Amino acid sequence: MKADKQALEDQGPQGILGKALDSIERVGNKLPDPAMLFLILMFAVWALSALLSGVSFDAIDPTTNSPIVVHNLLTAEALTKFLTSMVTTFTAFAPLGVVLVAMLGVGVAEHSGFINTALKRMLKITPAKFLTPAVVLVGIISHTATDAGYVVVIPLAGVIFFTVGRHPLAGIAAAFAGVSGGFCANFIPSGIDPLLQSFTQAAAQIVDPTIEVNPLNNWFFAASSCIPITLVIWYLTDKVLEPRLNRTHKVKRDEVDLPAMEEEKPLEIKAFRIATLVMVVAIAAFFSLTVPETSTLRDSNGSLTSFKAPLMQSIVPLIFIFFMLPGLVYGYMTGAFKTSGDVVQAMSKSMSGMSHYIVMAFFCAQFVAAFSASNLGALIAVEGAGGLKALNLPAEITVVGMIILVGFVNLFVGSSSAKWALIGPVLVPMLMQLNISPDLSQAAYRVGDSSSNIITPLMPYFPLVVVYCQRYVKNIGIGTLISMMLPFSLALMSIWSVWLLAYWALGFPLGLGASYTYGL
Repeated sequence: MKADKQALEDQGPQGILGKALDSIERVGNKLPDPAMLFLILMFAVWALSALLSGVSFDAIDPTTNSPIVVHNLLTAEALTKFLTSMVTTFTAFAPLGVVLVAMLGVGVAEHSGFINTALKRMLKITPAKFLTPAVVLVGIISHTATDAGYVVVIPLAGVIFFTVGRHPLAGIAAAFAGVSGGFCANFIPSGIDPLLQSFTQAAAQIVDPTIEVNPLNNWFFAASSCIPITLVIWYLTDKVLEPRLNRTHKVKRDEVDLPAMEEEKPLEIKAFRIATLVMVVAIAAFFSLTVPETSTLRDSNGSLTSFKAPLMQSIVPLIFIFFMLPGLVYGYMTGAFKTSGDVVQAMSKSMSGMSHYIVMAFFCAQFVAAFSASNLGALIAVEGAGGLKALNLPAEITVVGMIILVGFVNLFVGSSSAKWALIGPVLVPMLMQLNISPDLSQAAYRVGDSSSNIITPLMPYFPLVVVYCQRYVKNIGIGTLISMMLPFSLALMSIWSVWLLAYWALGFPLGLGASYTYGL
């Protein structure tokens, strides 16, 4: 009887979904190693740039107001520039520095035992049934500290799930979906708000030179979006992904290099309390420096949250310092660190785990630079926006079409600001002609920009998440991660779009000084 029931379940939606994801995983894992995939893609960009460089396009680059021209990367000059800039292209690759600097501090905190004890203390106060939504919500909030979620929240989520006996890849996926899939949702204003607003306002002023857009014009919508995003990721993690992972990717716990989670000793509890106090005092002392209006941590306009503010530009060094300090205190108090050499050894161990990522980052940096230099990304974005405009659909369908378009373009152009700079000047004025406000256009952009982050290997942090997964299951590849994240991506795009349409229909305020309509 049980066998018949199981057979029927396998033929149902869950079985069909599982088979589809298994197929995606098999196909995806046949792709080359991510490092070699980026190399192949770079050669493909070179070839396409040479083929299309002689073609004239009608698409206008809104940043230059001139026709888009594809640049041939196979000319002698282009190849010479590629060779002479190869090293600086790699060393200037932003995600590389973010990851390595942060991991130095995290490595000290981890190998001293501070993080181990912190997790044990946290698990005592977090009900098991709320572990997944807690991880997701922390991932969403992490956007306030720019890219901190990628180097802190995602790997720690894997450790937390592993510690309580759950599948660590489910924890990584839930955190990744929160950090990256929910990138544009947050109830705390962050640097992404004024960044998008600046492009939205410039695009809107093409039609109305006097219009002004509030930097927090999407704040209420972004805050409310935390609710459906958390619920969707929670359901998919616990009911869909983790059962599948338990069947297909069993973790050999005796082979995972993580500290044992025994009961804390009195000395460890004392060391943890003092180390935590030191960290809290250091954080409070630092942020007291931000209070004065003349603080050097503010930008020229007095803002602390803009991307130009020194505070925002210091997030990664601060992660390094605020993990290093408690790690040192805890390590020396418990005897884990006896000499400075032990501290250096802890940093070295954290770097050894990043060796594969460093190799991938080298080839990823070269591909991203080539793709940008070729102008192919600009062509895809502007042509796509023009095609949507030509369809001349009703307002609601146009907004949904815009979300899908942005999600598609996001597979090729990862930078949120770069995409909006390219397609905003086309879409914002177009929707204003349909009586749709720039505020609503920007809200739709946020939905599409976030939803497909988690399924594109071209996203700079995607290879890093693969490395996190390989800590627990050695044969994880690109296909595995895509198959894990695809249900999240499709569900987020669908349900978040419905949330925006319902929000719009009910007339809830999008944010400060925002509206849904634009009066011509």
